[in-house]
Amino acid sequence: MKFETDYIEKLAKVLADTGLTEISLEDGEQAITLRKEVVIAPAPQIAAPQAAPVVPAAVPAVSEQPAEPAAQKASKGTPITSPMVGTFYKSPSPDAEPFVTVGSTVKKGDIVCIVEAMKMMNEIESEVSGTVTEICVEDGQPVEFGQVLLYVE
Repeated sequence: MKFETDYIEKLAKVLADTGLTEISLEDGEQAITLRKEVVIAPAPQIAAPQAAPVVPAAVPAVSEQPAEPAAQKASKGTPITSPMVGTFYKSPSPDAEPFVTVGSTVKKGDIVCIVEAMKMMNEIESEVSGTVTEICVEDGQPVEFGQVLLYVE
């Protein structure tokens, strides 16, 4: 089966019309992945979704590890999640102190980490006041949209 342009356009529309950020399909030795990145403007906190280019690929299928559930509920406190796909950084530079550590007290609006997306450093602010109970991501690790970065209780 060859992935036809009309079929790919329909998948892109599904991606644009839903909260999904990625669709992957495999058929024998052909595979296609469509991704949508969410970018947040630095000043006003407005999210602007951008669809990745749609390109059919006839490559051997690559197994991907499943993403962690976006809505992890636990008694660890309030989750702070990633508003976009990118790379997690716990400090403003490699030799600087981290924004927060487990046990740090944060106020609503305090910067808790950075998520780099498309070479833009996006400061992630705490949505709640409290104490950091767990940091769920390692420095430099890729993160998905909606992935829990840390918990504040």
